[in-house]
Amino acid sequence: MANPNAKGLKRLINACFFSVAGFKATWTHEEAFRQEVILFVITTPLAFWLGHTNIEKVLLIGSIVLVMLVELLNSAVEAVVDRVGFEHHELSGRAKDIGSAAVMLSLIWAAATWALILI
Repeated sequence: MANPNAKGLKRLINACFFSVAGFKATWTHEEAFRQEVILFVITTPLAFWLGHTNIEKVLLIGSIVLVMLVELLNSAVEAVVDRVGFEHHELSGRAKDIGSAAVMLSLIWAAATWALILI
């Protein structure tokens, strides 16, 4: 649990530990995140090889990072919704669907970025 009285460097160190815990939890419980990390590991060297300028390299790598960021947020929403209850509720389903749509949009953005730069 977070120490609400932590200040300065101690607060930053605590935040790093919480972030690592979040990565571990997402890696353990979310197959989609594992797939996106594998995509990142494969595409990052490709971006350095295929990108002609530093801007192109940043856009190629950043588009995949964006997918992982959105997946982390979607996983957080899903965890909170599941914590509230597993019974079907219209708002719970809507929240999960919206999170899924955000992931899909980020994947489309990444694909379009790669296509535009490579073509």
